Amino acid sequence: MYIIKQLRRKKNISQSKLGKEIGVSLRTIQLYERKNANIPIKNLTKIANYFDMTIAELYLQEVNDMGESYTKEQPFTKHGSVFYPLDYGKYLVMAPLVMVEWHKKYIESVEKHQGRVPFQSAFIIDFLTKEPHRIFEVSGDSINDESLDAIPNKAFVLGLGLKKESFTKGDEFLWNKSYILVCKDRIICKQLTGFSKEKGTLICHNLNTSPEFQDFELPLEDVLQIFKIVKKQL
Repeated sequence: MYIIKQLRRKKNISQSKLGKEIGVSLRTIQLYERKNANIPIKNLTKIANYFDMTIAELYLQEVNDMGESYTKEQPFTKHGSVFYPLDYGKYLVMAPLVMVEWHKKYIESVEKHQGRVPFQSAFIIDFLTKEPHRIFEVSGDSINDESLDAIPNKAFVLGLGLKKESFTKGDEFLWNKSYILVCKDRIICKQLTGFSKEKGTLICHNLNTSPEFQDFELPLEDVLQIFKIVKKQL
């Protein structure tokens, strides 16, 4: 992100010092200051805090400085997320963030029909949908086969909430895609390949072919929420 270099220069600090402040190497800061840098959300949060900014403000300044200013349309809130309209029909979405350390508390909150979390992070999206947005930190490498579709451990994914009933109707467009499944006892990332009407189970598939990752069937009644993954950040 070019804006990191500009903020660092305004504050008159070196790349080495910034790296030391957020706990990364000089080389990492050099990579972070490039256009379209892939910065982990935790480190992006540290950088934003260091410059007394929010992640949304970082993104918006980055967009402005690249000549793609956000429009005069006012930001709006929907399903607990804040949307900042950008040019060319894009939006910066600040959505609730469920980190691995918060998985258990999030499940408890969902069971109480709240689903609240104290954290937020950002993605840039190309279009609006009516479904709620949530960002999850992935735990485990079951969907990591090192392909373009891989979602490795500690990746952050943007999900769109779908109704559970949708998966009982045999819609072919739902299958062979990656999802976040909020279950009664855990939050998992799996590909879904089908639904067994006889058993009432979702068929969960792992991309990782290691013996420890076996495909299985998950009772739909044990699933509290399902989010279709639409974007990821490594």
